[in-house]
Amino acid sequence: MTRFFLLRRGSYVGIHSSGFRDFLLKPELLRAIVDAGFEHPSQVQHECIPQAIMNADILCQGKAGMGKTAVFVLSTLQTLEPVEGETHVVVLCPTRELATQACEEFVRFSKYLPAVSVVALYGGVPVKTHRDLLATETPSVVVGTPGRIMQLLKEDRLKLGSCKAFVLDECDKMLNTDDMRAQVQNIFQKTPKSKQVLMFTATLSQENKELCKKFLRNPVEVCIDDETKLVLHGLQQHYVKLAENEKNRKLNDLLDSLEFNQVIIFTKSVSRCIQLNKLLNDCNFPSINVYGNMPQEERDKKFKLFRDFQARILVATDMFARGIDVERINVVINYDMPESSDTYLHRIGRAGRFGTKGLAITFVSSDEDVNVLNNVQERFLVNITELPEEIDAAAYM
Repeated sequence: MTRFFLLRRGSYVGIHSSGFRDFLLKPELLRAIVDAGFEHPSQVQHECIPQAIMNADILCQGKAGMGKTAVFVLSTLQTLEPVEGETHVVVLCPTRELATQACEEFVRFSKYLPAVSVVALYGGVPVKTHRDLLATETPSVVVGTPGRIMQLLKEDRLKLGSCKAFVLDECDKMLNTDDMRAQVQNIFQKTPKSKQVLMFTATLSQENKELCKKFLRNPVEVCIDDETKLVLHGLQQHYVKLAENEKNRKLNDLLDSLEFNQVIIFTKSVSRCIQLNKLLNDCNFPSINVYGNMPQEERDKKFKLFRDFQARILVATDMFARGIDVERINVVINYDMPESSDTYLHRIGRAGRFGTKGLAITFVSSDEDVNVLNNVQERFLVNITELPEEIDAAAYM
């Protein structure tokens, strides 16, 4: 039997508690929450955290920027009772950046739980580094990408026989491709049958939902029942119709005229990401870029620069479309139209997070681009208008 919590606008306001204290969390967690500046749980947190700390399996589909990461971090830390030599929580993420981000959240919220240790394990780092680390300590929480975790399991460096919570972040992405799904299944089989399983994403097709349920037992489903509610309400969306050879000039004009804290510019390929970043640098815009096959040390350095607000313009591929939480991003520019409405939703969700304002501008230069734009508007019932001559900065700052 599946239990449902369908999120409908306004339905939760009167019946749910208004603060994290009402979840009866550990004092150490509440203290860390206060330090982090969190005051009121989001709608998804209201629905998920009480169920998760009661050890229910969870399948959560919630809009971008509503704190899904905090759900699994807080709920697993609440129920975690560290035992020396045992790993109790494993979190799988589709990208290294998401793994790093989730690991940092575990560290942030466990700051007053000294017995809890957390490590991030992902490719791009020499495997010897992780072998040596696991030879000296057994972390309470392991966060990582499937490839590296599978490698360490095969080598018997990592043991998950005591795992009590198994988390999939961006579960649809992780189960969508044959290779990654096989790795997830292999890791899943190395953990006890009695574990709790928690799955999170912003977009979830019916096909992927059925696939997710194969990993779950009697799950609580916390799902958006209406796709029109997946778009963030504080986010303005516009398009610019132009020829391919007009994109660079228009982008320069936008970066000159818009007021922004940080902006992320999405391209459709690694080569275009590299070329566009070089062009912006040549035009005296101090941009940086990040893409999938960039050397890991350089990738980490650039991601940290952007996270720490030492760089304000980032050019990226769709590797950065999901889950990346940089609170100062308030402008997203789709230099290239994404291939699907799902990817569009994930991209623009980098701005306007957790109730803040934001602006998304999409370049449309082909019939294929128009088709994707129309699909986005029809699917999410959102009116994406042509970019006006002037935009009041107060509307997105």
